[in-house]
Amino acid sequence: LPRGGCRLSDHALAAGLFAPASAQEIKLLFDRLRTGGVLSPDEGDQLRTALLLELGRLYCEKGWTMQLHIGAVRNVNSAMFAKLGPDTGYDAMGDRVYAEPLARLLDALSSAGNLPRTILYNLNPRDNEMLASLLASFEDGTMAGKMQLGSAWWFLDQKDGIERQLEAISLLGSLRRFVGMVADSRSFLSFARHEYFRRVLCNVLGGDIAAGLLPRDFELVGALVQDVCFGNAASYFGFDLPAR
Repeated sequence: LPRGGCRLSDHALAAGLFAPASAQEIKLLFDRLRTGGVLSPDEGDQLRTALLLELGRLYCEKGWTMQLHIGAVRNVNSAMFAKLGPDTGYDAMGDRVYAEPLARLLDALSSAGNLPRTILYNLNPRDNEMLASLLASFEDGTMAGKMQLGSAWWFLDQKDGIERQLEAISLLGSLRRFVGMVADSRSFLSFARHEYFRRVLCNVLGGDIAAGLLPRDFELVGALVQDVCFGNAASYFGFDLPAR
């Protein structure tokens, strides 16, 4: 793992997750775009695919984690977009079907030996189980929990959304290896979401203990909470932190 500098990348994907093209075709598209030309939607997908494949190779080589945030529909209210511009509260959940193209993207990286640590975030809660099962198909044994279903994101970053995401991981993945709440916010006040996540996690586990689904072993379950809230992320991202 890198000992300093950047450890993670972050890409937002809405559609066109896998549209392969030859190196010559990509060069022509890039040259056209660089000289002020316009690409069709399909050509844009081809260029994005080539970029993701090359970046994935570099992330794998450098020991970075690749994050993909999938499913936002941006600027749906054109009148408010004209008045206020982007990122002013007029985005929504998308409902595109993307399991197959996403699988092909991950498979292309995996087949070439270029699949980095990967965290996928979905904006539509219907995709929780789909992504969890897809990620499990690309665990390669090089490290525990290499492929992660990311924490509940954006509209889902609330009690119900967090609980549903934790349930999907518990059913189809490994909660024990989950890296927990990862946020891209630069707002100091939004740091409270980490405490909110910890409280929801503890409430879910406490409910499972009360229902007899987990043993009443506070040392065992407490260690799980500590790892999900701190230890797993420190290990996964290679942070050089003092021992607890």
